[in-house]
Amino acid sequence: MVRTMSLLRALIGTARVVRHAPRLAAALPPDDDVLLDAPDERLAPALVAAALADPEPAAKLLATTRDAAEWEKRDRYVARLATFAYSRDDWLTHWLAVSPRDPDALLVKAELAVRRAWGSPARSERLRELGPLIDAAAEASPGDPVPWRLALDHARGTHAGHGAFESLWEQAVRRSPHHYGCHVAALRYLSAQWYGSHRECFDFAEQAAEDAPPGSLARSLPLNAAFAQLLAGAGPVQEDRIDEAADRGIALSAECPVGDPWPAEVRNLLVYVLVRRERPGEALEEFRRIGPYATSFPWALVGDDPLAGFLEARDTVRAEVARTIPLRGAGRGRAGRGAPGGHYA
Repeated sequence: MVRTMSLLRALIGTARVVRHAPRLAAALPPDDDVLLDAPDERLAPALVAAALADPEPAAKLLATTRDAAEWEKRDRYVARLATFAYSRDDWLTHWLAVSPRDPDALLVKAELAVRRAWGSPARSERLRELGPLIDAAAEASPGDPVPWRLALDHARGTHAGHGAFESLWEQAVRRSPHHYGCHVAALRYLSAQWYGSHRECFDFAEQAAEDAPPGSLARSLPLNAAFAQLLAGAGPVQEDRIDEAADRGIALSAECPVGDPWPAEVRNLLVYVLVRRERPGEALEEFRRIGPYATSFPWALVGDDPLAGFLEARDTVRAEVARTIPLRGAGRGRAGRGAPGGHYA
């Protein structure tokens, strides 16, 4: 009898997936339309020009962010330009040859050097050699927090003590108290994987989120703490804090336009946490808000192919939600966090 009931439930679940999954898929971009790390309308022309060995659009873009103190966007653009330069750096070499003291060129150069050092088997030794390069980028743009984000990552990789790290942190927040990138760098230092603990990581992230102004990406920082614990897979899991982090992330996501590339990375991280916490209804809503904008983080840290990981998670969530919808209708399924649409739809 038990085996018969199990088979019946499996058959009903499959029938629900077959009936409802296509309708749920219709609300999402087709797989072929999903883009990985798609640039926004300001960055795209700079990347196209860089592919032609022309650094001028990138130089103008970063100069604009520096002059307007657009530190969050500046940080993101510097990281994306360094990613491009990792395999094609002729445009950056040309830029530095023409303007060797340009603060924006120096910042991209430092970002690229740190990234290459992190990928080296001799990471600590390579990073220690880069201190003067990071200092030069910071001195060239005194009010810019982005070089200090680099300095924080550099300190973590060179095993700097807490005192040295706190000194760098003070310099970073003096320039931008709620800078997302600097806070993420600090969270990584405080993580159990490095020099802290899951509890310290959550304490820091939750306080920073409370202090951040409305709409700030820093309000999503507890998601990073949740991800660090889920990724570690060791020690007591702070389930309540992880779920609270997800709730914060959902609230922040709801404030942003659907299909907006700016919060895409936060939304991708939120989806991962929701999937791990078995909250498929809310995860499906976030996939709808993400639209076509998949991001390498966090998927590159949990699989070899980040785009495939994103699409696989989306398919799994869609099937799980379809299983909760009665065959005779498109109802909202079971109540609670896992329900289709959830209470944040």
